Amino acid sequence: MIYIKIDNDVFYDDGVVLVRSFYPRTEVMALKADSKPEEKDEILSIEVPDVTGLDKKNAHEVFKDSLYKKLSEKTGKKLPWGYLTGVRPSKIAYTMLEEGATKEQIKKHFMDKHYASEEKADLALTVARKELDILTDMDYKTGYSLYIGIPFCPSICLYCSFSSYALGAYKDYVDNYVDALIKEIRFVAESMKGRRLDTVYMGGGTPTTLSAAQLDKVLTVVEEAFDLSRCRELTVEAGRPDSVTPDKFKVLKPQTMNQKTLDLIGKKHTVGDIKNAYAMAREAGLDNINMDMILGLPGEGVDEVYHTLNEIKEMRPESLTVHSLAIKRASRLNILRQQYTELSIKNTDSIIAMTEQTARDLNMQPYYMYRQKNLSGNFENVGYAVAGLECIYNILIMEEKQTIIAMGAGASTKAVFDADQPSPRIERVENVKDLTSYISRIDEMIERKRIFFDNNML
Repeated sequence: MIYIKIDNDVFYDDGVVLVRSFYPRTEVMALKADSKPEEKDEILSIEVPDVTGLDKKNAHEVFKDSLYKKLSEKTGKKLPWGYLTGVRPSKIAYTMLEEGATKEQIKKHFMDKHYASEEKADLALTVARKELDILTDMDYKTGYSLYIGIPFCPSICLYCSFSSYALGAYKDYVDNYVDALIKEIRFVAESMKGRRLDTVYMGGGTPTTLSAAQLDKVLTVVEEAFDLSRCRELTVEAGRPDSVTPDKFKVLKPQTMNQKTLDLIGKKHTVGDIKNAYAMAREAGLDNINMDMILGLPGEGVDEVYHTLNEIKEMRPESLTVHSLAIKRASRLNILRQQYTELSIKNTDSIIAMTEQTARDLNMQPYYMYRQKNLSGNFENVGYAVAGLECIYNILIMEEKQTIIAMGAGASTKAVFDADQPSPRIERVENVKDLTSYISRIDEMIERKRIFFDNNML
Protein backbone atom coordinates (compact mmCIF):
# COMPACT_ATOMS: atom_id res chain seq x y z
CA MET A 1 0.00 0.00 0.00
CA ILE A 2 1.20 3.50 -0.84
CA TYR A 3 -0.43 6.46 0.87
CA ILE A 4 0.01 9.76 -0.93
CA LYS A 5 -0.21 13.17 0.64
CA ILE A 6 -0.73 16.12 -1.70
CA ASP A 7 -1.05 19.66 -0.40
CA ASN A 8 -3.65 20.46 -3.08
CA ASP A 9 -6.44 17.91 -3.66
CA VAL A 10 -7.11 19.33 -7.14
CA PHE A 11 -4.12 17.30 -8.34
CA TYR A 12 -4.95 14.13 -6.44
CA ASP A 13 -6.22 12.12 -9.47
CA ASP A 14 -3.13 13.05 -11.49
CA GLY A 15 -0.96 11.94 -8.62
CA VAL A 16 -2.69 8.58 -8.19
CA VAL A 17 -2.44 7.74 -11.90
CA LEU A 18 1.28 8.50 -12.08
CA VAL A 19 2.15 6.76 -8.83
CA ARG A 20 0.29 3.63 -9.97
CA SER A 21 2.15 3.79 -13.27
CA PHE A 22 5.48 3.58 -11.46
CA TYR A 23 4.21 1.06 -8.89
CA PRO A 24 1.94 -1.37 -10.80
CA ARG A 25 -0.32 -3.73 -8.86
CA THR A 26 0.10 -1.58 -5.74
CA GLU A 27 -2.88 -0.06 -3.97
CA VAL A 28 -2.64 3.74 -3.83
CA MET A 29 -4.77 5.79 -1.45
CA ALA A 30 -4.94 9.29 -0.04
CA LEU A 31 -3.44 9.79 3.41
CA LYS A 32 -6.26 11.04 5.62
CA ALA A 33 -6.56 11.89 9.30
CA ASP A 34 -8.10 8.50 10.05
CA SER A 35 -5.66 6.50 7.87
CA LYS A 36 -3.76 3.74 9.67
CA PRO A 37 -0.64 2.90 7.65
CA GLU A 38 1.14 -0.31 8.57
CA GLU A 39 4.90 -0.57 8.91
CA LYS A 40 5.20 -2.13 5.44
CA ASP A 41 3.22 0.69 3.81
CA GLU A 42 4.88 3.71 2.21
CA ILE A 43 3.83 7.32 2.68
CA LEU A 44 4.64 9.51 -0.30
CA SER A 45 4.46 13.27 0.20
CA ILE A 46 3.95 15.17 -3.06
CA GLU A 47 4.56 18.88 -3.32
CA VAL A 48 2.65 20.91 -5.88
CA PRO A 49 4.92 23.29 -7.82
CA ASP A 50 3.99 26.94 -8.19
CA VAL A 51 1.17 27.13 -10.75
CA THR A 52 0.12 30.70 -10.03
CA GLY A 53 -1.43 32.35 -13.07
CA LEU A 54 -1.73 29.17 -15.12
CA ASP A 55 -5.01 27.95 -16.55
CA LYS A 56 -6.33 24.54 -15.45
CA LYS A 57 -4.81 22.55 -18.30
CA ASN A 58 -1.33 24.00 -17.98
CA ALA A 59 -1.39 23.78 -14.19
CA HIS A 60 -2.02 20.04 -14.44
CA GLU A 61 0.73 19.70 -17.05
CA VAL A 62 3.24 21.41 -14.75
CA PHE A 63 2.20 19.17 -11.84
CA LYS A 64 2.53 15.95 -13.85
CA ASP A 65 5.87 17.07 -15.28
CA SER A 66 7.23 17.72 -11.79
CA LEU A 67 5.89 14.51 -10.26
CA TYR A 68 7.05 12.37 -13.18
CA LYS A 69 10.63 13.58 -12.81
CA LYS A 70 10.58 12.94 -9.06
CA LEU A 71 9.15 9.43 -9.41
CA SER A 72 11.52 8.59 -12.24
CA GLU A 73 14.49 9.65 -10.13
CA LYS A 74 13.17 7.79 -7.07
CA THR A 75 12.53 4.51 -8.91
CA GLY A 76 15.17 4.68 -11.62
CA LYS A 77 12.47 3.96 -14.20
CA LYS A 78 11.24 5.75 -17.30
CA LEU A 79 7.75 5.12 -18.62
CA PRO A 80 7.35 4.49 -22.36
CA TRP A 81 4.80 7.29 -22.68
CA GLY A 82 6.34 9.56 -20.06
CA TYR A 83 3.66 11.33 -18.07
CA LEU A 84 1.03 11.10 -20.81
CA THR A 85 -2.04 9.56 -19.18
CA GLY A 86 -4.81 10.45 -21.65
CA VAL A 87 -6.45 7.84 -23.86
CA ARG A 88 -5.57 9.41 -27.21
CA PRO A 89 -1.85 10.13 -27.73
CA SER A 90 -2.27 9.95 -31.50
CA LYS A 91 -4.81 12.78 -31.31
CA ILE A 92 -1.99 15.11 -30.25
CA ALA A 93 0.00 14.12 -33.33
CA TYR A 94 -3.11 14.28 -35.55
CA THR A 95 -3.89 17.84 -34.46
CA MET A 96 -0.29 18.92 -34.97
CA LEU A 97 -0.30 17.43 -38.48
CA GLU A 98 -3.48 19.34 -39.30
CA GLU A 99 -1.75 22.50 -38.09
CA GLY A 100 1.21 21.89 -40.39
CA ALA A 101 3.80 20.63 -37.88
CA THR A 102 6.73 18.64 -39.23
CA LYS A 103 7.73 15.12 -38.25
CA GLU A 104 10.64 16.50 -36.22
CA GLN A 105 8.43 18.99 -34.38
CA ILE A 106 5.90 16.32 -33.44
CA LYS A 107 8.52 13.87 -32.20
CA LYS A 108 10.23 16.63 -30.23
CA HIS A 109 6.89 17.52 -28.61
CA PHE A 110 6.35 13.96 -27.39
CA MET A 111 9.91 13.37 -26.27
CA ASP A 112 10.84 16.74 -24.76
CA LYS A 113 7.52 17.84 -23.32
CA HIS A 114 6.02 14.52 -22.21
CA TYR A 115 9.24 12.40 -21.85
CA ALA A 116 7.88 9.71 -24.18
CA SER A 117 10.37 7.38 -25.79
CA GLU A 118 11.35 7.86 -29.43
CA GLU A 119 9.59 4.56 -30.28
CA LYS A 120 6.31 5.81 -28.85
CA ALA A 121 6.66 9.20 -30.51
CA ASP A 122 7.14 7.38 -33.83
CA LEU A 123 4.10 5.19 -33.14
CA ALA A 124 1.85 8.17 -32.41
CA LEU A 125 3.05 9.91 -35.57
CA THR A 126 2.63 6.80 -37.76
CA VAL A 127 -0.91 6.21 -36.50
CA ALA A 128 -1.87 9.87 -36.91
CA ARG A 129 -0.62 9.92 -40.51
CA LYS A 130 -2.61 6.80 -41.35
CA GLU A 131 -5.74 8.21 -39.71
CA LEU A 132 -5.34 11.49 -41.57
CA ASP A 133 -4.92 9.68 -44.90
CA ILE A 134 -8.07 7.62 -44.34
CA LEU A 135 -10.26 10.46 -43.06
CA THR A 136 -9.11 12.83 -45.81
CA ASP A 137 -10.74 10.48 -48.31
CA MET A 138 -14.17 10.69 -46.64
CA ASP A 139 -16.45 13.60 -45.84
CA TYR A 140 -16.80 12.62 -42.19
CA LYS A 141 -18.09 16.07 -41.20
CA THR A 142 -21.49 15.58 -42.84
CA GLY A 143 -22.00 11.89 -42.02
CA TYR A 144 -22.59 9.97 -38.82
CA SER A 145 -22.01 6.50 -37.38
CA LEU A 146 -23.96 4.05 -35.26
CA TYR A 147 -23.02 1.99 -32.23
CA ILE A 148 -25.33 -0.87 -31.24
CA GLY A 149 -24.66 -2.34 -27.80
CA ILE A 150 -25.32 -5.97 -26.90
CA PRO A 151 -24.50 -6.36 -23.17
CA PHE A 152 -24.59 -10.17 -22.92
CA CYS A 153 -21.62 -12.55 -22.69
CA PRO A 154 -21.30 -16.34 -22.36
CA SER A 155 -19.42 -15.70 -19.09
CA ILE A 156 -17.70 -12.76 -17.41
CA CYS A 157 -13.92 -12.70 -17.81
CA LEU A 158 -11.55 -12.25 -14.89
CA TYR A 159 -10.32 -8.84 -16.08
CA CYS A 160 -13.68 -7.47 -17.31
CA SER A 161 -15.20 -4.30 -15.85
CA PHE A 162 -17.82 -3.60 -18.52
CA SER A 163 -21.54 -3.63 -17.85
CA SER A 164 -21.94 -7.16 -19.18
CA TYR A 165 -24.43 -9.82 -18.17
CA ALA A 166 -23.75 -13.56 -18.17
CA LEU A 167 -26.20 -15.18 -20.55
CA GLY A 168 -26.92 -18.09 -18.22
CA ALA A 169 -28.34 -15.79 -15.57
CA TYR A 170 -30.03 -13.30 -17.89
CA LYS A 171 -31.25 -15.44 -20.80
CA ASP A 172 -34.88 -14.64 -20.00
CA TYR A 173 -34.22 -10.93 -20.64
CA VAL A 174 -32.70 -11.23 -24.09
CA ASP A 175 -35.87 -11.15 -26.18
CA ASN A 176 -37.23 -8.14 -24.28
CA TYR A 177 -33.87 -6.41 -24.64
CA VAL A 178 -33.83 -7.00 -28.39
CA ASP A 179 -37.36 -5.58 -28.68
CA ALA A 180 -36.39 -2.45 -26.70
CA LEU A 181 -33.22 -2.04 -28.76
CA ILE A 182 -35.14 -2.32 -32.02
CA LYS A 183 -37.54 0.37 -30.82
CA GLU A 184 -34.59 2.69 -30.21
CA ILE A 185 -33.02 1.77 -33.57
CA ARG A 186 -36.23 2.63 -35.45
CA PHE A 187 -36.47 5.99 -33.67
CA VAL A 188 -32.88 6.91 -34.53
CA ALA A 189 -33.37 5.87 -38.16
CA GLU A 190 -36.42 8.10 -38.50
CA SER A 191 -34.65 11.00 -36.79
CA MET A 192 -31.58 10.77 -39.04
CA LYS A 193 -33.35 10.52 -42.38
CA GLY A 194 -31.50 12.54 -44.99
CA ARG A 195 -28.12 12.16 -43.29
CA ARG A 196 -25.42 9.86 -44.67
CA LEU A 197 -24.60 6.82 -42.52
CA ASP A 198 -20.88 5.99 -42.77
CA THR A 199 -20.23 3.10 -40.35
CA VAL A 200 -22.15 0.69 -38.11
CA TYR A 201 -20.48 -1.02 -35.15
CA MET A 202 -22.11 -3.69 -33.02
CA GLY A 203 -20.23 -4.20 -29.76
CA GLY A 204 -20.80 -5.38 -26.24
CA GLY A 205 -20.60 -7.56 -24.29
CA THR A 206 -20.49 -10.14 -27.02
CA PRO A 207 -23.02 -9.49 -29.82
CA THR A 208 -22.79 -13.07 -31.07
CA THR A 209 -24.22 -14.21 -27.74
CA LEU A 210 -27.55 -13.50 -29.43
CA SER A 211 -29.06 -16.44 -31.25
CA ALA A 212 -28.88 -16.46 -35.03
CA ALA A 213 -32.56 -15.50 -35.15
CA GLN A 214 -32.10 -12.62 -32.68
CA LEU A 215 -29.01 -11.38 -34.48
CA ASP A 216 -30.83 -11.56 -37.80
CA LYS A 217 -33.80 -9.67 -36.29
CA VAL A 218 -31.62 -6.75 -35.19
CA LEU A 219 -29.55 -6.55 -38.38
CA THR A 220 -32.64 -6.85 -40.58
CA VAL A 221 -34.18 -3.84 -38.83
CA VAL A 222 -30.95 -1.90 -39.33
CA GLU A 223 -30.98 -2.78 -43.03
CA GLU A 224 -34.64 -1.86 -43.43
CA ALA A 225 -34.63 1.32 -41.33
CA PHE A 226 -31.40 2.95 -42.52
CA ASP A 227 -30.12 3.81 -45.96
CA LEU A 228 -26.96 1.68 -46.15
CA SER A 229 -26.19 2.48 -49.77
CA ARG A 230 -23.23 4.69 -48.80
CA CYS A 231 -22.30 2.90 -45.58
CA ARG A 232 -18.59 2.01 -45.75
CA GLU A 233 -18.53 -0.80 -43.18
CA LEU A 234 -20.54 -2.89 -40.74
CA THR A 235 -18.50 -4.37 -37.89
CA VAL A 236 -19.72 -7.02 -35.45
CA GLU A 237 -17.63 -8.13 -32.48
CA ALA A 238 -17.44 -11.92 -32.19
CA GLY A 239 -14.77 -12.13 -29.52
CA ARG A 240 -15.99 -15.36 -27.98
CA PRO A 241 -15.69 -18.38 -30.27
CA ASP A 242 -18.00 -20.30 -27.95
CA SER A 243 -20.75 -17.88 -29.02
CA VAL A 244 -20.61 -18.38 -32.80
CA THR A 245 -22.19 -20.92 -35.13
CA PRO A 246 -22.32 -21.35 -38.91
CA ASP A 247 -25.86 -19.93 -38.85
CA LYS A 248 -24.68 -16.77 -37.12
CA PHE A 249 -21.90 -16.27 -39.65
CA LYS A 250 -24.48 -16.71 -42.40
CA VAL A 251 -26.41 -13.87 -40.79
CA LEU A 252 -23.30 -11.75 -40.73
CA LYS A 253 -22.51 -12.98 -44.55
CA PRO A 254 -12.46 -14.89 -32.82
CA GLN A 255 -7.28 -13.29 -27.34
CA THR A 256 -4.68 -15.90 -26.44
CA MET A 257 -3.81 -19.30 -27.91
CA ASN A 258 -2.78 -20.81 -24.57
CA GLN A 259 -5.40 -23.08 -23.02
CA LYS A 260 -4.10 -22.66 -19.47
CA THR A 261 -4.63 -18.91 -19.71
CA LEU A 262 -8.11 -19.28 -21.20
CA ASP A 263 -9.12 -21.45 -18.25
CA LEU A 264 -7.65 -19.05 -15.71
CA ILE A 265 -9.29 -15.88 -16.98
CA GLY A 266 -12.74 -17.41 -17.24
CA LYS A 267 -13.05 -18.10 -20.95
CA LYS A 268 -15.22 -21.16 -21.42
CA HIS A 269 -13.89 -21.94 -24.90
CA THR A 270 -10.80 -23.79 -26.06
CA VAL A 271 -8.00 -22.90 -28.46
CA GLY A 272 -9.60 -25.35 -30.87
CA ASP A 273 -12.84 -23.35 -30.66
CA ILE A 274 -10.98 -20.23 -31.79
CA LYS A 275 -9.60 -22.00 -34.83
CA ASN A 276 -12.97 -23.57 -35.66
CA ALA A 277 -14.72 -20.20 -35.35
CA TYR A 278 -12.17 -18.62 -37.66
CA ALA A 279 -12.64 -21.42 -40.20
CA MET A 280 -16.42 -21.01 -40.01
CA ALA A 281 -16.10 -17.29 -40.69
CA ARG A 282 -13.96 -17.96 -43.75
CA GLU A 283 -16.34 -20.64 -45.01
CA ALA A 284 -19.20 -18.14 -44.65
CA GLY A 285 -17.35 -15.79 -47.00
CA LEU A 286 -16.16 -13.18 -44.49
CA ASP A 287 -13.04 -11.59 -45.92
CA ASN A 288 -12.16 -8.92 -43.36
CA ILE A 289 -11.54 -10.58 -40.00
CA ASN A 290 -9.87 -8.97 -37.00
CA MET A 291 -8.30 -10.94 -34.17
CA ASP A 292 -7.78 -9.47 -30.70
CA MET A 293 -5.03 -10.48 -28.33
CA ILE A 294 -4.20 -9.27 -24.83
CA LEU A 295 -0.68 -8.79 -23.53
CA GLY A 296 -0.02 -9.09 -19.81
CA LEU A 297 -2.56 -11.82 -19.11
CA PRO A 298 -1.88 -13.51 -15.75
CA GLY A 299 0.91 -16.06 -16.00
CA GLU A 300 1.81 -15.31 -19.63
CA GLY A 301 5.33 -14.40 -20.63
CA VAL A 302 7.42 -14.26 -23.79
CA ASP A 303 7.00 -17.94 -24.68
CA GLU A 304 3.21 -17.89 -24.38
CA VAL A 305 2.86 -14.68 -26.40
CA TYR A 306 5.24 -16.07 -29.04
CA HIS A 307 3.04 -19.16 -29.35
CA THR A 308 -0.14 -17.06 -29.74
CA LEU A 309 1.48 -14.86 -32.39
CA ASN A 310 2.61 -17.86 -34.41
CA GLU A 311 -0.92 -19.28 -34.35
CA ILE A 312 -2.28 -15.95 -35.54
CA LYS A 313 0.29 -15.77 -38.34
CA GLU A 314 -0.85 -19.17 -39.61
CA MET A 315 -4.47 -18.00 -39.80
CA ARG A 316 -3.57 -14.68 -41.50
CA PRO A 317 -6.40 -12.35 -40.43
CA GLU A 318 -6.79 -8.99 -42.15
CA SER A 319 -6.30 -7.04 -38.92
CA LEU A 320 -4.84 -7.58 -35.47
CA THR A 321 -5.69 -5.56 -32.37
CA VAL A 322 -3.10 -5.82 -29.60
CA HIS A 323 -4.36 -4.84 -26.15
CA SER A 324 -2.28 -4.34 -23.03
CA LEU A 325 -4.16 -5.73 -20.04
CA ALA A 326 -5.85 -3.00 -18.01
CA ILE A 327 -6.69 -4.04 -14.46
CA LYS A 328 -9.88 -2.09 -13.79
CA ARG A 329 -11.19 -1.36 -10.32
CA ALA A 330 -14.43 -3.28 -10.92
CA SER A 331 -12.78 -6.40 -12.37
CA ARG A 332 -12.52 -9.62 -10.38
CA LEU A 333 -8.77 -9.56 -11.01
CA ASN A 334 -8.62 -6.39 -8.90
CA ILE A 335 -11.37 -7.07 -6.38
CA LEU A 336 -9.93 -10.51 -5.61
CA ARG A 337 -6.31 -9.49 -6.21
CA GLN A 338 -5.11 -11.30 -3.06
CA GLN A 339 -5.97 -14.58 -4.80
CA TYR A 340 -3.76 -13.73 -7.76
CA THR A 341 -0.69 -12.14 -6.16
CA GLU A 342 1.51 -15.08 -7.19
CA LEU A 343 0.57 -14.72 -10.84
CA SER A 344 2.99 -12.63 -12.86
CA ILE A 345 1.66 -9.95 -15.20
CA LYS A 346 4.36 -9.29 -17.78
CA ASN A 347 4.34 -6.82 -20.62
CA THR A 348 7.75 -5.70 -21.78
CA ASP A 349 9.44 -3.87 -24.66
CA SER A 350 10.49 -7.23 -26.13
CA ILE A 351 6.92 -8.55 -26.04
CA ILE A 352 5.61 -5.37 -27.68
CA ALA A 353 8.34 -5.71 -30.33
CA MET A 354 7.20 -9.28 -31.07
CA THR A 355 3.66 -8.11 -31.80
CA GLU A 356 4.93 -5.30 -34.02
CA GLN A 357 7.04 -7.76 -36.02
CA THR A 358 4.11 -10.15 -36.40
CA ALA A 359 1.98 -7.31 -37.77
CA ARG A 360 4.71 -6.47 -40.28
CA ASP A 361 4.98 -10.13 -41.28
CA LEU A 362 1.25 -10.04 -42.03
CA ASN A 363 1.68 -6.86 -44.13
CA MET A 364 -0.21 -4.81 -41.55
CA GLN A 365 0.38 -1.24 -40.44
CA PRO A 366 -0.77 0.49 -37.23
CA TYR A 367 -3.84 2.62 -37.92
CA TYR A 368 -5.36 3.46 -34.54
CA MET A 369 -4.36 3.38 -30.91
CA TYR A 370 -5.52 4.35 -27.46
CA ARG A 371 -4.40 4.14 -23.87
CA GLN A 372 -6.15 3.43 -20.58
CA LYS A 373 -5.29 3.80 -16.95
CA ASN A 374 -3.45 0.93 -15.27
CA LEU A 375 -2.22 -0.71 -18.49
CA SER A 376 0.28 -3.49 -17.94
CA GLY A 377 3.75 -2.17 -18.69
CA ASN A 378 2.25 1.31 -19.15
CA PHE A 379 2.05 0.65 -22.88
CA GLU A 380 -0.95 1.04 -25.23
CA ASN A 381 -3.59 -0.72 -27.34
CA VAL A 382 -2.83 -0.73 -31.07
CA GLY A 383 -4.87 -1.76 -34.09
CA TYR A 384 -2.95 -3.09 -37.11
CA ALA A 385 -4.53 -3.77 -40.50
CA VAL A 386 -3.75 -4.60 -44.10
CA ALA A 387 -3.89 -1.40 -46.17
CA GLY A 388 -7.45 -0.59 -47.23
CA LEU A 389 -9.05 -2.89 -44.64
CA GLU A 390 -8.85 -0.66 -41.58
CA CYS A 391 -11.90 -0.29 -39.31
CA ILE A 392 -12.94 3.32 -39.93
CA TYR A 393 -15.22 3.34 -36.88
CA ASN A 394 -12.21 2.82 -34.61
CA ILE A 395 -10.55 5.92 -36.03
CA LEU A 396 -13.69 8.03 -35.79
CA ILE A 397 -14.30 7.21 -32.15
CA MET A 398 -10.67 7.69 -31.12
CA GLU A 399 -10.17 11.00 -32.91
CA GLU A 400 -13.70 12.27 -32.04
CA LYS A 401 -14.21 13.48 -35.60
CA GLN A 402 -17.78 12.38 -36.18
CA THR A 403 -21.10 12.05 -34.36
CA ILE A 404 -21.66 8.49 -33.17
CA ILE A 405 -25.20 7.69 -32.11
CA ALA A 406 -25.20 4.87 -29.59
CA MET A 407 -28.11 2.55 -28.79
CA GLY A 408 -28.53 -0.05 -26.09
CA ALA A 409 -27.96 -0.38 -22.35
CA GLY A 410 -25.04 1.77 -21.19
CA ALA A 411 -24.59 3.28 -24.65
CA SER A 412 -23.30 6.84 -24.83
CA THR A 413 -24.07 8.98 -27.87
CA LYS A 414 -21.29 11.42 -28.68
CA ALA A 415 -22.34 14.31 -30.92
CA VAL A 416 -19.49 16.27 -32.52
CA PHE A 417 -20.05 19.87 -33.60
CA ASP A 418 -17.61 21.96 -35.67
CA ALA A 419 -15.54 18.87 -36.48
CA ASP A 420 -13.22 20.88 -38.71
CA GLN A 421 -12.11 23.07 -35.81
CA PRO A 422 -9.03 22.34 -33.63
CA SER A 423 -11.28 21.92 -30.56
CA PRO A 424 -14.70 20.72 -31.69
CA ARG A 425 -17.62 20.86 -29.25
CA ILE A 426 -18.72 17.45 -28.03
CA GLU A 427 -22.05 16.70 -26.35
CA ARG A 428 -23.13 13.35 -24.87
CA VAL A 429 -26.46 11.62 -24.40
CA GLU A 430 -26.33 8.67 -22.02
CA ASN A 431 -28.51 5.57 -21.76
CA VAL A 432 -28.91 3.87 -18.39
CA LYS A 433 -26.42 1.03 -17.80
CA ASP A 434 -28.67 -1.39 -15.96
CA LEU A 435 -30.18 -3.98 -18.27
CA THR A 436 -33.64 -4.19 -16.70
CA SER A 437 -33.85 -0.39 -16.35
CA TYR A 438 -33.06 0.01 -20.03
CA ILE A 439 -35.85 -2.37 -20.98
CA SER A 440 -38.44 -0.80 -18.67
CA ARG A 441 -37.37 2.79 -19.43
CA ILE A 442 -36.83 2.53 -23.18
CA ASP A 443 -39.34 5.30 -23.88
CA GLU A 444 -37.38 7.58 -21.57
CA MET A 445 -34.13 6.72 -23.40
CA ILE A 446 -35.79 7.60 -26.70
CA GLU A 447 -37.17 10.84 -25.25
CA ARG A 448 -33.67 11.85 -24.14
CA LYS A 449 -32.47 11.49 -27.71
CA ARG A 450 -35.53 13.25 -29.14
CA ILE A 451 -35.01 16.30 -26.95
CA PHE A 452 -31.30 16.40 -27.78
CA PHE A 453 -31.87 15.98 -31.51
CA ASP A 454 -34.55 18.70 -31.52
CA ASN A 455 -32.41 21.16 -29.56
CA ASN A 456 -29.28 20.55 -31.61
CA MET A 457 -30.80 20.09 -35.06
CA LEU A 458 -29.23 16.68 -35.60
